[in-house]
This record gives sequence, structure tokens and C-alpha cells, in this order.
Amino acid sequence: MKIHYPRIFFQALLLWPAITMAAVCAGNPPGNDTEPPVRKARLQLVTDQFISPVNMAVAGDGSGRLFFCQKEGKIWIVKKGVCLPTPFLDVSNDMVSINPGYDERGLLGLAFHPDFKKNHKFYVYYSAPMQKKGFNHTSRLVEFTVAVNRPDEADPASQRVLMEIDEPESNHNGGQLQFGPDGYLYIGLGDGGGGGDKHGDAGNGQDLRTLLGKILRIDVNSTPYKVPADNPFVNQAGARPEIWAYGLRNPWRFSFDKGSKKLFAGDVGQDKYEEVDIITKGGNYGWRIMEGDHDFKVPAGANKAGLIAPVHEYSHDLGISITGGYVYRGNAIPALKGLYVFGDYNGKSFVLVPDGNKWERANLELSGRPAGNLQILSWGQDEQGELYMLTSISGKDGFKGAVYKLVKD
Repeated sequence: MKIHYPRIFFQALLLWPAITMAAVCAGNPPGNDTEPPVRKARLQLVTDQFISPVNMAVAGDGSGRLFFCQKEGKIWIVKKGVCLPTPFLDVSNDMVSINPGYDERGLLGLAFHPDFKKNHKFYVYYSAPMQKKGFNHTSRLVEFTVAVNRPDEADPASQRVLMEIDEPESNHNGGQLQFGPDGYLYIGLGDGGGGGDKHGDAGNGQDLRTLLGKILRIDVNSTPYKVPADNPFVNQAGARPEIWAYGLRNPWRFSFDKGSKKLFAGDVGQDKYEEVDIITKGGNYGWRIMEGDHDFKVPAGANKAGLIAPVHEYSHDLGISITGGYVYRGNAIPALKGLYVFGDYNGKSFVLVPDGNKWERANLELSGRPAGNLQILSWGQDEQGELYMLTSISGKDGFKGAVYKLVKD
């Protein structure tokens, strides 16, 4: 269901030629007869020196460095436009063996501590070998520090394991790490994999006893970590206190809007619908009762009134697997200001335009796109709020990864 943790890779390749370009434009505001501004940008190549770039982060230290997770286990730095020859960190020997053709496991997440400039700490999320018999692998959250006097190298000996979560299947691993405006670390976890969330009576997404199918919120400034006292399920029996929100299938990339501070998430669908959610404290986003805003597997007597609908959904007539992005708060592309930029694994890119309490989808036209079957693996945001698109192109010789910056067309 994705090479980057969307839908099954081979299915994606089969669907590629059949997917039509359903162009949907945002409507004009009431009483305004002028055409809305064109939503477009140009792709400027940053680097194509590594494959499978699935995550980007910045240190927030004013250095301007861009850090990229390669799914296969290495973190690379692009510094002043140059990809450094030595990886910042290599955890490939601590991970499961990754299938070079298609695998949803790997090095999936990276985030720098808000006080990184002082404490030099950062956090990664990767797929380690299984810890318990009967599981496929273990998702591991680890803290590292930067090597003394070597700011472009992590210290492998500094590792501190904060969390390990047993994963029943190889897919739906989530992996996004983001520090919120409150200074706490938010962690995205998929439902444990397989199809239809068949684990347990109600599925992992609805089961508050498991961390799977959730977004977590923890305080990393304790050993191994502390649960914030205002987390929604701290005092609820039978619920994991780390949970911030639940009912998610595979939150493939979430981000905090630098302006509104809202948490936007792209949640990968099952068979028919992809969705964008605005995540709130204690929210239930419906999976597996709902797929998007539609019934999926509704148990007898279920009360759907408390489920939070997505702010936007689209069907598989348009895409195959969502790649969540960012609300644009940069200055280089004025036409994108305040719009949520996201894409799909099939290579299409979109924006959501705020319209009162609603968000309307419009196509994002990107010039400078490379030829071939482009797959959007992830998005990134630098310290100035400018956006980056992380991609892969599949062909007869395998995959070729590349990172592009969005600039004014």
C-alpha cells in the first residue's frame, strides 16, 4: 500500500496508467467574480544522491542544514546545497533487513529536540528485529546526541531507547516524529498492518489498550520518558496514557501549522478513500469503523456520533495513498500562503484552501517535474517555512530518489 508506506507497491504500478487526472479547483468566495490565484510552483532539485528519502527534518539551530532519512537506515545532511559524503547517523545494522524492492519498514522518522542548540539531542524511529515471537518486527524510538566537536556526526554510543512497540505485520508503521508547540514529542503509529485492521475484536485503531493506530504524546525530558499530566487518557482504566488521539489507520506524515499551531495528518485509507485530519486532544478518527467519512466495519450498536470526520477526503479515482504535508508559511511563493500542501503516492500534488470552516481541494501544478513514474514519499519544511518534496521514481533499474525544493514558478 505504498513504497513509502502507502499502498502495495505492485498494485501502485498496475494502477498508475489507469488513474485519471480529475482536476478539481477551489471555487471562488461568495460575491467574488475574479478567478482564484493559480496554485503552482516549480521544483528545484536539491539532491538525488540517495534512494528512498522518506523523512526530512531541520535542527532549528540556524545552521540551515537539511537532514534526510533514507529508508534503508542512514541520515544524510545537505549543507549549503551539498550532500555531505558521510552520513549523520547509520542505524542500518540495528534494523530489520529491508527488501530493496518494496518494504514499509525502515528508518521512518527523525525529530530534533526544541533545545537542540543546547542539549544536542535528537530522536529517530526505525524498524528493529522482533522482540517477541509471533510478531513481525519492533518499532523503536531512540534518542541520540551529536558528537562533541563534530556537529555533522551523531554519537552512536549515546543512544537511549525510549520506547519499543511490537508490530504484528510488516506494514502500516507510521513513524512520523514532531515536537509540538508545547515542547512534547508526538509520535505516529499505524494500526499494525495487514488489511482491514483485523487485530483483536475491534481492531487496533479503536483499542485504547494498544499504542497501534494512534498518535502519542510524551515528554522526553525524563528517563525513559514521562507522560504529560494533561494527556486525555491519563486516568482512564484500560487505556494507554501516552495516547493523544486514536482511530487512525496509518498516519503517513503529520505536521504542526506554524501559524495556527493545528496538527494536520494525512491518514492512508484502505480500499476507497484517503483523508486529511486535523488532530485534536482525545479525538477518535474512526478507523476501522469508518474509512474517511464512509462506513467500513460498523459494529452492532455502534455510536458514530463521537467520531471526528476528516476535513477532506478523496477517492481512489484520484489517488492511491496520501502523503501528508504542511501548511505553507514561507515567503517565496505568496500564492500558497496559508494553504495545506500535500500529495499522493501516485505523484499528484494538491493544496487545501480554507473556506470558512471548510477546506477545498485544488490541484498544485508543479513545473520541473522529472520524467517517469514519480512517487511522492514525503514532504519537508525548512526553518524559513519553505517546502520540499521527497520523491522516488521506479523503473526497470529499480528506484532513484530525489529531493526538490518548491520555489516560485
